[in-house]
Amino acid sequence: MLKDQGWNLYIDWQDHEMPPTPNRETACRIQLGIGASDWFLFLATESSTASRWCPWEIGFADGRKDVNRIVVIPTVDDRGRHYGNEYLQLYRHVEPTALGRLQFFEPGAILGKALGSL
Repeated sequence: MLKDQGWNLYIDWQDHEMPPTPNRETACRIQLGIGASDWFLFLATESSTASRWCPWEIGFADGRKDVNRIVVIPTVDDRGRHYGNEYLQLYRHVEPTALGRLQFFEPGAILGKALGSL
């Protein structure tokens, strides 16, 4: 969806040069990807919130980026469990509207704004 709107994305698990076993090179590649990106988006899923790396990535991004350039994308699984709520008071987040468009929310906000106004 974001690629369709012209966003250039770095997605660590799609990095074909990533070592098969996490090591220092893994951390360096992730740091370079985060540093080179204008935005840091965290897709909060069951797997990403349970990951040992993802909280580290958020912490690294928090130390390198303007807080307004960090966005959480919370999700809900088939059983109705929500993921990413622990970050919603800290960072902006994106959610779909009833019409299928995306809107973003400031930390702790109830009302969102159109994604295009970012």
